[in-house]
Order: sequence, then C-alpha cells, then structure tokens
Amino acid sequence: MPFKKAKILGLASGGGQQCPVFAAQHAEVTVFDYSDKQLELEKMVSTREGYSIEIVKGDMSKTFPFEDETFDMIFNPVSNCYIQDVEHVWQECFRVLKKGGVLLSGFANPALYLFGEDEKALQVVNKLPYDGTKNTVENDEELIKNGGVQFSHSLETQIGGQLKAGFTLQDLYEDHHHKGKITEYMPCYIATKSIK
Repeated sequence: MPFKKAKILGLASGGGQQCPVFAAQHAEVTVFDYSDKQLELEKMVSTREGYSIEIVKGDMSKTFPFEDETFDMIFNPVSNCYIQDVEHVWQECFRVLKKGGVLLSGFANPALYLFGEDEKALQVVNKLPYDGTKNTVENDEELIKNGGVQFSHSLETQIGGQLKAGFTLQDLYEDHHHKGKITEYMPCYIATKSIK
C-alpha cells in the first residue's frame, strides 16, 4: 500500500521506533500509547527528525478514542501481552479501520510463557494462559525489570480473535528472538497481516 497521505495508527507503538518509518513515507501518523515515557520518546524523535505526528495517550484495553473507519492501516507491534482481553482490541481495530484497511500485528508465541526467568534451564514452570497478576513480584522495580505485568494469549484469541472481529487473514510470519536459549528451538514471535 502506498503510504503517502495514508492515515496510519501506531497502536501501543510509542517510543519513536516504528512510526517514524511511516512518517518518512509521508503518511499521516497517529501514535496511541499508554506509557508517558514511550510517548515522550515519540515526541523527541519527531522533533529531532522534523516530522509531525499526532500523539494520543490512552488505554487500548478500553474503547479507542477514534471515530469509526478513521484509518487506512493499523500497526500494532508486540504489545498486547500487557492486556488481558485481546479480542476487544481486534474488535476496536476493525471498527476504526476503513473498509479494505490493513492490520499489521505482532505478538509473542504463547509457548514463551511456559518458561520461567531462567531461560538457560528451559524448564516449564507456568501453566497457560499465563496471567502476570498472579506472579510473586512484590515491588515496582522488580516488576519493571521483569517486563511489567504480562499475559499470554492463545492463538485462538490472537488469530481467531481477528477472524471473529471480521478480518480476513492474508499472511502470517514467524520470527525468532534476538537473544535467549529458547530462540534456538522455536520461533518466538508471530506477525499477521489482516484485511478489513
């Protein structure tokens, strides 16, 4: 899809990593994220590189603050591991995309959550689906070090949830993590391309 003048939503995509690529292709980019730090980075990069971007703070586990059929494309990197109800996200994505719009989404392979903190041991310690609110971390610093409160989602809710929302799955790609023992044995991430 040509990006010039395309309306693109970076969903939970703050941090100045992905949205600048779309802005460089002359897209009209909106970034929607819950993290103040990620949004500050987004603003810093856009100012430094001299492009405009709309920055919206919000929670993707709630109703998105956008009208129906607003965007031509949604880019959602690996971020839905921070919410419990991923099917709600797919429904909202479908609502705010224009007919024929594209959803590009990345997410963690649910099998990643089987293993504990010691990746070298590759010992199964968690039952799926993993619920980060039930972990034993007792303070904020340790929680941040461990990646925050995370949740695993089944492929049924990740891919099946997109289909249930009304999307047509057009492509799927698996990728390995850049570090850790587990990447020697299995793909750690999945990316999908779906069409409204």
